[in-house]
Amino acid sequence: MSATFHRRRPSRRNRMLTLLDALERQTRADPLIDVAGRAVRALPLGRGRDGLHGRWLGHPVHPVMVQVPIGTWLSAAVLDLRPGRSREAGLLVGVGLAAAAPAVLTGAVDWAELHRQQMRVGLVHALANAAAVGMYATSLACRVRGRTTAGRLYGFLGLTAVGIGGMLGGHLAYRQASGANHAEEVAHVVRDTWHRVGAVAEFPAGEPVRRVVDDVPVLVLRESGGTIHALADRCSHLAGPLSEGTVADGCVQCPWHGSVFRLSDGWNVRGPATAPQPAFDTRIVDGHVEVRLRRAHHRRDGDGTPPSLTGTDRHRRHRG
Repeated sequence: MSATFHRRRPSRRNRMLTLLDALERQTRADPLIDVAGRAVRALPLGRGRDGLHGRWLGHPVHPVMVQVPIGTWLSAAVLDLRPGRSREAGLLVGVGLAAAAPAVLTGAVDWAELHRQQMRVGLVHALANAAAVGMYATSLACRVRGRTTAGRLYGFLGLTAVGIGGMLGGHLAYRQASGANHAEEVAHVVRDTWHRVGAVAEFPAGEPVRRVVDDVPVLVLRESGGTIHALADRCSHLAGPLSEGTVADGCVQCPWHGSVFRLSDGWNVRGPATAPQPAFDTRIVDGHVEVRLRRAHHRRDGDGTPPSLTGTDRHRRHRG
């Protein structure tokens, strides 16, 4: 039985993706991005910055905050399609404008900690949303003055701008993976077994060393007291190499955007990372370091001590 192959005309490239790819490569706005990024990072937010990133939530809080303005403005548009409901629509427009401020702030602090290509798309995303806010503010002013038709028109224009901004936001989140947990795949790739990563002598005390386990980069660090820690090397924020970061006070700081993770368990002590790093249990067998991805079903040793905190050879201890 023979297979028949038909010649097909080459498919055309998606025009929208072509435009978005061109936007990622566009450098004209880079000076503005540099100035705006420094200004956002210089805001005296203190510990509130981590709250705006969404560290307390486990993922970026900006997508949550935008639900209110988008929902109220969409509802206002529905009411504007019905006669005599302009007053109610105006109330919803006002609520959306009030809710836009925290949404803008959370988006800005996230945007300032992105890669350059992401920041370029994010800038246009922000401009589209700024245009929407301006149109809705004008819409509300027209409604207050009794210019109902103009208020409805500006409302529909604002909703169009919101749609464009939402499309760009989707590109940022799903095509460029901004805000995604870049360490999520580790648990699905690393086999549930012990992996030998090198002799103890290959890990100088206090210096992070990069190893690879099942194609996953792993940071291994031996403390001066002998305790060995191991974390997934790619930062959960934007996959920065933690093995090239700074180690201090039992933590490692990502060299790209400054996220800080606790070496003992991978907990994200400081953002912009909103997700912790996958941590590995460790042991020493015949002078070699072995690591195993720490999972919920792993049991503690008979003495109740996790192997990752002792750094000792469990087999040797049980035999001794």
